[in-house]
Amino acid sequence: MKACIVSLCFLLFVSTRIEASEPQDIVIVVNKNNPIEQVTHRQLIDMYMGKYLAFPNGHMAITLDYRKEHPLRSAFFKALTGRNISQINAYWSRVKFSGKASPPQAYPSTEAIIDKVITTPSAIAYLPASAVTDELKVVYRFVQ
Repeated sequence: MKACIVSLCFLLFVSTRIEASEPQDIVIVVNKNNPIEQVTHRQLIDMYMGKYLAFPNGHMAITLDYRKEHPLRSAFFKALTGRNISQINAYWSRVKFSGKASPPQAYPSTEAIIDKVITTPSAIAYLPASAVTDELKVVYRFVQ
C-alpha cells in the first residue's frame, strides 16, 4: 500500500513538472499608444542583446526583462536566439564587463512588467500570450 502511494505521488510530481515545462506562447508587447505596429525577429535580437536600443521608427526603447530566476526568461531567449540561458548569462557578463551595453531592466513578475509597459509608452516586453490585456499591443508573436 505504501509503495502505491509513493508511486502515485511520483507520477503526480512528474506529470506536474512536464506540464510546467511545456512551451508557452510568448508575445512581444508595447504600450497600446505606441505607434509601432510590429517588430522583426532581427530587431528583437538587437534590442534584447543590447546592440540597438530603438524601435524601427528611431524612438528609444526601454527593453524589459524578467529576473534571472524567472522560468519564462529561459524559454524566451531560447526562442529568440536559439541559445540556452547559460549562454545568454555568459554573453551579458562579457558585455557588461566591457562596458559596451547594459542588460534590459529586470522585473520579478509578469504583473510588474505589465504595469511598467502600461505606464511607459516606450517600453517593450515579452509575456505569455495569455497575460495580454487591452492596455497592451502585441507587435510580435513567436511561432511554436
